[in-house]
Amino acid sequence: MDNLYLLTVGVTLLACVLAVIGVHTYSAGKAQQQALYQRMSQTGPIPVVGRRRRFRGVDRRLRGTRLGKRIERKINTTGLDLTPGEYAVYVVGGVLGLYFVVGSIFAPFFGLLAALLGLWGGNYFLNYQIGKRTEAFINQLPELTRVLANATQAGLALRTAIAMAAEELDNPAGEEFRKVADQLAVGRSLDDALNELAERLPSRELTVLVSTLILSNRAGGTIVSSLRNLTDTLEERKETRREVTTLLSQVKVTAVAVPLLGFGFLLILNGMRDGALDDMTNATAGKVAVVIASGLYGLGFFLINRLTRVRI
Repeated sequence: MDNLYLLTVGVTLLACVLAVIGVHTYSAGKAQQQALYQRMSQTGPIPVVGRRRRFRGVDRRLRGTRLGKRIERKINTTGLDLTPGEYAVYVVGGVLGLYFVVGSIFAPFFGLLAALLGLWGGNYFLNYQIGKRTEAFINQLPELTRVLANATQAGLALRTAIAMAAEELDNPAGEEFRKVADQLAVGRSLDDALNELAERLPSRELTVLVSTLILSNRAGGTIVSSLRNLTDTLEERKETRREVTTLLSQVKVTAVAVPLLGFGFLLILNGMRDGALDDMTNATAGKVAVVIASGLYGLGFFLINRLTRVRI
């Protein structure tokens, strides 16, 4: 009876969250439609470019905090079209949904653990997107250095070569170098713009490229030969990274499969006798055992990912 009540509350909460998102999406579409009508009827007001932001009040308050600034920096690095307020609301909605759904299926104590896992998952999602974007940027570095070498060999200045690379390359390299070109256009120094790029997407390959460009800009001389050599080196590192990722893919799948097996055993145990997990978590020893087991699963996941992290 308690599980049915928690499941009903969880489904109702998820329905409310989806209803709020639907209302905001509908209102944004109506606003864009009205702006389009005004544009077609007269040449007066210009419609706002981009989608309408949701949860502006939450976003405004969150941006004033240290946590909000940290979230904003991470979101800017990922390239996602999100605001800190939207991200926070989505994470809170997901955490509450996990709490009620998992608590109704297993036991209320497991719902609390699932909520904590959801908070960690929200931060892990941003870190994963940053790593994914950095990996995609690293894969474009050989092409980037080739474009810069060809432009400088043709007699163009380094600032012009960067602007040309921003136009020719796809995202994320094109978008990131477009930011560098915009900063250079407003008078920022080349050293500061490139160092900020290296901070946004930390990697050894990008650090080497940034150091090469900065030293060549300061000392002068021919940069073409350095970029040519760097292109060949980056091509070799790219192939090596791909081979290492392929070799370690099975181990990474194991790191995810082992915790899933643990949850599967809990489902089997609860299916053998209804309410077994409730009885286990009602006792202090059972709660301690669940916390220890969850910690061991988390430790195993962390150690496997740490041991398979090969720096090339």
